[in-house]
Amino acid sequence: MAVEKTVSEAIHYRRSVRVFKKEAIDEEKVKQCIALATLAATSSNMQLWEFYHIINPDKIQEIAKASFDQNAAKTANQLVIVVARKDLWRKRKEANIAFLKTQFGDKKESDYTKREKFALNYYQKIIPTIYTDFWGILGRIKYVAFQCIGLFKPIYRQARQSDMRIVAHKSAALAAQNFMISMAAINYDTCPMEGFDSLRVKEIIGLPSSSEINMILGCGIRDENGIYGERFRVPFDQVYFKL
Repeated sequence: MAVEKTVSEAIHYRRSVRVFKKEAIDEEKVKQCIALATLAATSSNMQLWEFYHIINPDKIQEIAKASFDQNAAKTANQLVIVVARKDLWRKRKEANIAFLKTQFGDKKESDYTKREKFALNYYQKIIPTIYTDFWGILGRIKYVAFQCIGLFKPIYRQARQSDMRIVAHKSAALAAQNFMISMAAINYDTCPMEGFDSLRVKEIIGLPSSSEINMILGCGIRDENGIYGERFRVPFDQVYFKL
């Protein structure tokens, strides 16, 4: 039995594997890695994500076809689809409020500390201000207003519908990275894919139109020819800046 890797070892081991062996991987272990993905950092703890664990061979081939028959999809033993759910912001907001109240103890809201009131206010007022929109119109109005306020003091400026989509996708991508590193730690391989017909994939797995697929991850054991070349990275001194 292979020894589980350290975080550093898993990061170095992880590669985008394009071809997987015809070798089964443990469904429960993959599920555990998805559970670890949900521990990723997420903007305002909103957790605007969902994970679809595809183990049905017929579904895998349907999704592979919708993914342009990429080897990483059609040779995968399992697939994990990471979905951004910005549309669930109200539900997640209420979940955070309910959780906070359980942490504050059995007392009246008038007895909350200043810190507790601030936390509740964040989810009751600030989150709705940022996320509420109507055909992009409110977002534009908020954007202009925040830019004007920003002339006089620091302010959060990303308040348009497109900005909040980016926020949801960033959180989903952080979770996906958690998943890939967790898989690498147990000697399982993955390949993140962005090349697919999103409408067809959503239909295959029954996603609502308001959802957005962040990425599809092929999962399995790497074939000896599954990695297409040596890893290339831009020299570190070109991307690292110390101020």
